[in-house]
Amino acid sequence: MHPMLNIAIRAVRKAGTILTRHYEMTGYHETYKDNHQTLSKNIKQEILCQMSALILKSYPEHLIFTEDSIKMEENLNTQWLINPIDSTVNYRKKLPHFSVSITARIKKRSEISVVYDPMRNELFCASRGQGAQLNGYRIRGGFSRDINNAIIATSFPSVNNPNHKTYFHIINRISTQCPNMRSSGSPSLDLAYIASGRIDAFCEAGLQPLDFAAGELLIREAGGLVTDFSGAHDYFESGNLIAGNTRIVKTILTHVKRV
Repeated sequence: MHPMLNIAIRAVRKAGTILTRHYEMTGYHETYKDNHQTLSKNIKQEILCQMSALILKSYPEHLIFTEDSIKMEENLNTQWLINPIDSTVNYRKKLPHFSVSITARIKKRSEISVVYDPMRNELFCASRGQGAQLNGYRIRGGFSRDINNAIIATSFPSVNNPNHKTYFHIINRISTQCPNMRSSGSPSLDLAYIASGRIDAFCEAGLQPLDFAAGELLIREAGGLVTDFSGAHDYFESGNLIAGNTRIVKTILTHVKRV
């Protein structure tokens, strides 16, 4: 096993322990919005502190990138992208569909990634060139050829996103052929599910690298395709992502390019 992958797995399992320990108490402040959000923030900080300490103990020269970081320093040392809770809303609403994810990147190239679902104890991991696994077993993406029978995951961008109207037009076009659209609230798990063949494709605009970095490597190592809305690979810059098996991705791209 890649030594960095071993550290990443230890880190997400430690995060999972924290998430499950706090899970039941998240409902206590449901009627107090400010307190509830503060609770989620405190849990995130606890997770980030524990994960960062574990990584930096083994790799003190590496960098940690979180949602509070100003920007990704792609050309510097190895950088770890940590998403402590995806989705925060699902977590604090006690909807048991959330994950913790981590990716190690070296000069714009993802080397290892892990997505962990602590509620189901499902650990998705990948190393560049070594394939993807779920709980130690090799996984491959689905082989659906017909978009009419595919399951496509998405979510809806904020109205503050300048491209949200364009994206809604894209979703409308896709949904005319694919009646099985899903919005789970957790892009990391959506992408992990594509890598394991549970979902056929994913399409979303305006994502942050933390939302998809881990899942992107999982899908590529499971034999899938990941592109931006032009069919290129600049999604870390644009935040626009299409992922799935090659045939379904190409079909989605035809709809995107017509909008």
